[in-house]
Amino acid sequence: MEIFADMFNYQFMVRAITVGLLVSLCASLLGVSMVLKRYSMIGDGLSHVGFAALAAAAGTAPLKVAIPVCIAAAFLMLRISENSKLKGDATVAIVCSGALAIGVMIISMSSGMNTDVNNYMFGSILSLSDEDALVSRILSIIVVLLFIVFYNRIFAVTFDENFARATGTRAGLYNGILAVLTAVTVVIGMRMMGALLISSLIIFPSLSSMRICKRYRVVIISSVIISVVCFMIGITVSFTMSTPAGASVVCANLVVFAICSLIGALKGRVGKKA
Repeated sequence: MEIFADMFNYQFMVRAITVGLLVSLCASLLGVSMVLKRYSMIGDGLSHVGFAALAAAAGTAPLKVAIPVCIAAAFLMLRISENSKLKGDATVAIVCSGALAIGVMIISMSSGMNTDVNNYMFGSILSLSDEDALVSRILSIIVVLLFIVFYNRIFAVTFDENFARATGTRAGLYNGILAVLTAVTVVIGMRMMGALLISSLIIFPSLSSMRICKRYRVVIISSVIISVVCFMIGITVSFTMSTPAGASVVCANLVVFAICSLIGALKGRVGKKA
């Protein structure tokens, strides 16, 4: 309790915790569908696009530039995947490597690698300004609300897109909504996790939850709990041991994933014996 009291004495920690919890919530909600649709690495691709946009917008309003760019990239990846021979992982790989190269080129032709760019690459709780925190909170709440509103449709296109189309569901529209929500979540999470680690916030809680739960709704709820708990563990470790916040959160998720995998394996053995 003393550690938490100390953490909340610092304004930058309050900003980091509130934004981080909201981003963790958004990422865990969207992550289940992204993993089941085999787009688990879309966060990685979009984060690299965001890095390129942030590099180009250095010194201006980075979030206002990166969000529309990432949304456009998400739609582009969906379009390429649906209308060409390139499928999910190949599309993400092309966008990921291409965007990172563009970002590096932009940096090399401008002022070179500076502290702000490093913050976006690797994350920094100190880099959250009051304006960034406010925008991130608003966008996170909007993402959560939209996910709740479109929950049934997202569920339909996640499990059987062809059947959803046959029943009149506009699968393309809801795939687009899912991509937009993911793009927004990635951009607002880059300040905390960094471009290189934000995808882990989408992947790990979902995979951990799937190891011990089977029903879609239960998986989502447990994914949210795991994501929030791991974030708090990671941010506490970062504060007490002066470790990078993003890496600390990912390590916490990695440990929980290992524990959940072990529990899932034990449950499987018990089920076979029964």
